[in-house]
Amino acid sequence: MTLLISWLILSFAVWLTAAILPGFHVRGFGSAILVAALFGILNFLLGWLLFALFTVATLGLAWLLAFITRWIINAILLMLTASLTDHLKIDSFGWALGGALMMSAIGTFGQWLLIGGS
Repeated sequence: MTLLISWLILSFAVWLTAAILPGFHVRGFGSAILVAALFGILNFLLGWLLFALFTVATLGLAWLLAFITRWIINAILLMLTASLTDHLKIDSFGWALGGALMMSAIGTFGQWLLIGGS
């Protein structure tokens, strides 16, 4: 049940981010659900690998600055998600960084509110 709630929170975060940021586009809430699923799968499969590669490549600095590293990795994964589906269009990497930050903030707040806030 927690996985389903997390997916819906991420879907809402994708949809709200697209509604607020002019360089971040999804077709509708149905598309946001598909984008959230694809992004979640990519994050699960590749997120840890990219984090490990960044950590090795920066001689551990990426691990010390984990928040910034995760933010950049999420932006990269958003761009990859956009390239794999026509349900998401991101105008530039800068918009992907903004989208990753906004989605993270909305997702964290939603998780806290619905799952961890009680």
